[in-house]
Amino acid sequence: MEKILFLAHTQPDGTLPKVALEAASAASDLAKKISGSDLIVAVIGKNAKAAVKQFGSLAAEKFLTVSGNEFETSRYSSDVVALEAIARQAAATFVMAPTTSRFSRVLPGVCQRLEGRIDTHVSGMDVKGEQLTIQRWYYRQRMMATLSRRTRPWFLVVDSGVFEALQGTAKEVAVEEVKVSLPQDIQRTKVTGYESAASGGAETIRPDAEILLVAGAGWTKKQSDGQVHIKEAGELILNFITKNQASLGSSKSLVDQSSEGQEVLSFMTHLNQVGQTGSTPRHAKGLSTCCHGEEPHVVGWRFINDRRAINLDPNCGWAQGKADVLYVADAFEVMAKINKLQANKSLV
Repeated sequence: MEKILFLAHTQPDGTLPKVALEAASAASDLAKKISGSDLIVAVIGKNAKAAVKQFGSLAAEKFLTVSGNEFETSRYSSDVVALEAIARQAAATFVMAPTTSRFSRVLPGVCQRLEGRIDTHVSGMDVKGEQLTIQRWYYRQRMMATLSRRTRPWFLVVDSGVFEALQGTAKEVAVEEVKVSLPQDIQRTKVTGYESAASGGAETIRPDAEILLVAGAGWTKKQSDGQVHIKEAGELILNFITKNQASLGSSKSLVDQSSEGQEVLSFMTHLNQVGQTGSTPRHAKGLSTCCHGEEPHVVGWRFINDRRAINLDPNCGWAQGKADVLYVADAFEVMAKINKLQANKSLV
């Protein structure tokens, strides 16, 4: 009989990340597909007992928690002990968890202690008979592998944007608290807090955002008046990003300009790059601006559901079936109009 353990952790404010609800949905589906399997839900955090109610709609055999101030924030030494204790108490054969910075750091260590195997960035699952196979991407999402393992426990770290988030309502459940003893030497590392990227200028990468705005090199070129308007471009882009809590992407040509000695958008780095040599984000909607839509860049848009682009060239790459909608217009004028409408609350 397979024991499927689903792991989640609370955030510093006590809430659960969206990807945790997505991974919970995946764990529930897996338990339904493997006959005779049991689902066990476990949450770690300062007030895990309150957070575990979010999973009350799941048909779980039991609900486990590890609570306390020591587990409020991410710390490898304490997290690895707590998660090992949970996995051993659950006698888990499958361990499923969301891809978060906290779990991505600690779960490989837990897996090693339990002599298991781990696969990260899981983007799909299938069950045939009693055998589970998973899918994950390699080489910048250009190759997809299908994997299966015999070793147990098998840790599966699920990517965001792959599965539908759990929709059930929160309700009271019977909770078992897992006792974890932390020696003083484990607690030597003290977490004093977090500093958001926004405090240093602009937080522009938001994986859970509904909208992705991609900026191309056209923003830094000479405009219709023969002048370059870097400052205005930056203000237009950041204004849109801030008001919509959108995520910001970039073409390779734009972020490469910093190494070529050209004037650049100061808040843009290679971490924003989308495409063949960049990231492949997952957002409900995407808007490309001042970007020609060439294949090495567009390959990074494969998981964007609604693709739209603004370009002055009606024959650009986006017009060749790569965008759902192409607006043949000046991006400066369009973005200025959008920001103005939003400032007046005229745009929903």
